[in-house]
Amino acid sequence: MDALDTQMRHWSLRLRNELKIVPPQSDALASTIAREVQGLSFEAKERVRNSSFIPLEVRLEELNAFQGWMDLIRLSKRHPTAVRAQVITELYVCFVYLGESCFGILRKELPAGSVTRKCCTFLTENPIRALRNAVAHSNWRYLPDFSGLEFWAKKGPDPTERPSRFVVLQEELSFWQAVARCTAYASYLSLAPPASEEKKLPIQ
Repeated sequence: MDALDTQMRHWSLRLRNELKIVPPQSDALASTIAREVQGLSFEAKERVRNSSFIPLEVRLEELNAFQGWMDLIRLSKRHPTAVRAQVITELYVCFVYLGESCFGILRKELPAGSVTRKCCTFLTENPIRALRNAVAHSNWRYLPDFSGLEFWAKKGPDPTERPSRFVVLQEELSFWQAVARCTAYASYLSLAPPASEEKKLPIQ
């Protein structure tokens, strides 16, 4: 987890200001999440592992494949078409796929005040919840200058509520994605069989 901890230190100030995660945890986010998930009871771990028809090892493989795709794009000539495909992939994996399969489930199992619970709460409440719904229902687009995204979603469960407009700029979106990937990767590696460690790819 050391490499991921180092990468996430770029976001230490935002972790403190927005998630109320302070040092030393904000400087070792992945290791802290891994330690907290490893400390869950056997029953809690089994509930997380068995919460879906899809085995956790398969989800970790998908996360690794996603990272491989990200690495390929980063090493390419960054053609605009490829970049837009990258954005769509990131939005789906970080906020729809992981939101359903990881963050909502872990949020129920981790104690209040834990770093992992703070991350999962952040990733499953507005405005990220609204972005997840907008992506799932195709209600998003780029801003005219491509500096970020605008999207439309309801703020709550009221079926009569009209969707609201949200805007997220690239820097903030990058932070959301980094927290999502770190939380999922650290959690999955803590819960998956030891053999899964051999398949891992670095997150950057």
